[in-house]
Amino acid sequence: MPRAQISVSPKRVSGNAKVNGRTPWRTIVEYVNAANDPEIDVPAHKLVIEKPGMVDYNSAWQAQQQLQEERIADRIDDTVLLLEHPSVYTAGRRTEKWALPQDGTPVVTTDRGGQITWHGPGQLVGYPIVKLRKRIDVVAYVRRIEDMIVAVCKEFGINSASGRIKDRTGVWLPADDRGPERKICAIGVRVRWAVTMHGFALNCNPDMTFYDRIAPCAITDASVTSLSQELGRDVTVDEVLPVVEKHLPLILERD
Repeated sequence: MPRAQISVSPKRVSGNAKVNGRTPWRTIVEYVNAANDPEIDVPAHKLVIEKPGMVDYNSAWQAQQQLQEERIADRIDDTVLLLEHPSVYTAGRRTEKWALPQDGTPVVTTDRGGQITWHGPGQLVGYPIVKLRKRIDVVAYVRRIEDMIVAVCKEFGINSASGRIKDRTGVWLPADDRGPERKICAIGVRVRWAVTMHGFALNCNPDMTFYDRIAPCAITDASVTSLSQELGRDVTVDEVLPVVEKHLPLILERD
């Protein structure tokens, strides 16, 4: 299927939504259906992509809340934060106590959906702040995030990646001779006044031992993995960033 023309204009940010006191790199991406071709399934749309680098979790959470308020009021365009966090465990609204670290490791309780997970260096985290226009269908939105990450995985040659296995949200690899079913990307979102926040966490080359202290997403009969583990080489966040940017229009609603 033909793709929409993409015009990318990187520039320094001036103005709102500083993260951790830093001014992030901003890419303004115009997805333009220049030929008005009905076969092109990406709508004409502007998406602002912020790439502030390493940001502590609470600062990024506060930035999301500010951006969500501004998007609700239509003061900004749809925006996605792409970043990394220092090591931190976060718990969604459905987290069960038995899944928490048993050694007293601190956990940040959040307002997103889902259960407990880990964030840290080597993991690319994406926080889309986008307005759902046609209808508030959170499940369909999550499916679009899964489709986007599946497209990223396939571009890296991981063709077995798929969204949602056994009613489990996220992007998964099926059981094979390498091991049981395993999650490569966690997803948890929150929607307020039709505007999203929180998002996805794609494992690129993190220290996977941090998952040993928890039951990720309260799942005990499956595992977690990363692009690096699956490909047998070091796949950095910097390598993955442009591929995620390329496929981000898949999270947008279709006209």
